[in-house]
Amino acid sequence: MLRSIKNLIGYPIEAIDGTIGKVKDCLFDDRHWRLRYIVADTGHWLSKRKVLISPDHLDKPELGWIGQKFPIALTKQEIEACPPLDTNAPVSRQYELEYARYYKHHLYWNRPMVGDGMVGPYHTPNVETPFEHSEDEIKRHEKRLKDIAKCHLRSAHEIIGYHIKAGDGEIGHIDDIIMEDMTWRFQYVIIDTRNWLPSKHVLIDIGWIEKISWIDRLAEVDLSKEQIRIAPVFDPHTPINRDYEKAMYDYYGKPCYWEESGFPSF
Repeated sequence: MLRSIKNLIGYPIEAIDGTIGKVKDCLFDDRHWRLRYIVADTGHWLSKRKVLISPDHLDKPELGWIGQKFPIALTKQEIEACPPLDTNAPVSRQYELEYARYYKHHLYWNRPMVGDGMVGPYHTPNVETPFEHSEDEIKRHEKRLKDIAKCHLRSAHEIIGYHIKAGDGEIGHIDDIIMEDMTWRFQYVIIDTRNWLPSKHVLIDIGWIEKISWIDRLAEVDLSKEQIRIAPVFDPHTPINRDYEKAMYDYYGKPCYWEESGFPSF
């Protein structure tokens, strides 16, 4: 069944022996568009620690009025032993950690809290400035940034809101991602065009995204602005069945993913 990532964020996670927290994020590989981990926010149970849970331990989420849980085949004790988020962080978090280390800044997620919000840009004066790094330190820093750039692990929660750039200019932003819960494949992106056109939602295959830039908060797609502008309106209340999918691929003049010989099954 196809699931909305936005609907899953915040969903309660049910271990074998009780509720352990909620879904904070979904991390995926942008080469194969597969879920690699869900990020579990354990709240006060593990001192607000966030842990990574593999799809190998996930069952289908039970949505709606009945159930309302994301069951996992692990006990609380096993979850406590799961790796924390920074063990295998998405590319954006790795960049931020490296820059904080290099420039000796406090990490924004460790800022002091005021009321319900965070203090604004939080940097303490440094005795040593970035310009005082040695040549070897600069080279190691640049190498680490290049290594991070090769990482393909992305945060689904983060890229919701990224601008969409067609072949001839920007045309909207990512409003949601649709995942298939049998294979945990990220199948579709919902584009909202309201910042460029009268507001409408359009569905496209996530495989048509050719490049994602964390720095520019931008996703480049293999489509034209006109194709997206006049595409059929997507209604989130309409089920995405095979007939709906076929009509969408026919409109864009692209092969259906289930008909492609190279379509991965993992």
